[in-house]
Amino acid sequence: MNDQELKTKVRKTAGQLMYNKKYIAPVDLLMEMGYLTAKDHENWRIGKVPFLEQVCQVNLKKLSLIMKILRDYCKEHKYNPSYTAYMSWGKQQKRKLRFSKSGESFIEQAYATHYVNPSLRKEKLEKMEEEFTS
Repeated sequence: MNDQELKTKVRKTAGQLMYNKKYIAPVDLLMEMGYLTAKDHENWRIGKVPFLEQVCQVNLKKLSLIMKILRDYCKEHKYNPSYTAYMSWGKQQKRKLRFSKSGESFIEQAYATHYVNPSLRKEKLEKMEEEFTS
């Protein structure tokens, strides 16, 4: 897949995620695009995998490009970035999960940033207000 095809696929998938889930998370994007299996995601979340990039079925250059395309898409649509702490699942002591081998803070933050449509938040607040004032 060339870079233009990848850009088209990322943008389409991001749009579908926003429509279906009302937010876009990079991990969800990677799963929807077929670069991260549900089993590998689960293994990472329970701590069997040291960092997410290790189980992504795409090289680091493409991963980096996917993340850039996603950021550009969300900026273009004026989606609000929202940091989300990813903690391990299970009964063991909770620990912060790593996304990258390097552990560089800007890379970790990029993967942990979800994007939310501010108009959806406004609509939800208005609906809640109607329910409580009626």
